[in-house]
Amino acid sequence: MAKAGLGQLIIIDMQTRLTAVMPQEAMQAAIRNSGILATAATMLEVPILLTEQYPKGLGHTVPELLAVLPNPQAVEKTVFSCMAEPIFSRQLTSDRSQLILAGIEAHVCVLQTALDLISTGKQVFVAEDAIVSRNPANKENALARMRDAGCIITNTESIVFEWLGKAEGDAFKVISKLIR
Repeated sequence: MAKAGLGQLIIIDMQTRLTAVMPQEAMQAAIRNSGILATAATMLEVPILLTEQYPKGLGHTVPELLAVLPNPQAVEKTVFSCMAEPIFSRQLTSDRSQLILAGIEAHVCVLQTALDLISTGKQVFVAEDAIVSRNPANKENALARMRDAGCIITNTESIVFEWLGKAEGDAFKVISKLIR
C-alpha cells in the first residue's frame, strides 16, 4: 500500500514535444492523472521530483503540470534511466522508500528508471493511467516487464486514496473533487 509519509512522486519527461507525438487521448489522460498525483502529493507533503529529457530539443514540461507543481524545477538529463543522472539520484529523498512513477515513454525512460530503482531496494509504484508510449503495445510490454521485476502496477485513484487513508478533512474534499 502506498503511504504518503513513505512516498516520493517522480514525473518523468512530460514535455511539450514528446506529448505532441503520443496518442492524444491517452496523453491527455496521463497529463490529467499526473496533475492529480502532483496536486495530492503537494497537499499531503509528498516530495515531487520532475525530470526533462534533453529540454533544448524536446521542450519543457507541459504547462498543465507546471501549473500544479509547487516548485517546478526539473532535473535535466540525456540518459534514459533517471538513476543514471547523478543530480536525480541526489534529489531522491533518502527516507522515502516508496517511489511513484508517472511519465513518458513507458517503455523507455519510465521502464529503465523503474528497473534501476527496484535494483536499489526501493518499492516502486507505477501509475498505469499516468504513463504512455507512442505505441500502446510498447506500454503494455513495459507494464508486464515492470510487474515481473517487482513493481506495483496501480492507478492514480488508488494511490491518492492510499495516501489519504481516510475520507475526511480538507485534503480529502479537494482530492475527491479532482477524481470526479
